[in-house]
Amino acid sequence: MFKKILLIFTLLLPFYAFSGTQTGKVAWLIVRVSDGLIYFGIEGSPASGKPQCATQTYWMIRDENSNVGKQQYSLLLTAYASGKPVDVVGMNSCKRWGDGEDVNYIKIK
Repeated sequence: MFKKILLIFTLLLPFYAFSGTQTGKVAWLIVRVSDGLIYFGIEGSPASGKPQCATQTYWMIRDENSNVGKQQYSLLLTAYASGKPVDVVGMNSCKRWGDGEDVNYIKIK
């Protein structure tokens, strides 16, 4: 019975519970002209819970051409310019670039 309950609990856990998180100030931000890739680094507390594919410390905007990607980029620029800290939560995937976790959401504090 315990194993069944544990299995159900594990399956019902939110997906983001296994993704990376980090809090701090935007240290740097790069936009590449060659492919439009937007990635950035956070200074402050180290990231925790990142997936195995995320071997680097940077974060990736998953789709810089989407409305959400543009909004995330705008939030990063605002946080960088104002010096405010952000919370970054990942998607537990490295689809945009093989060694950096894709961003799920960004919160300016």
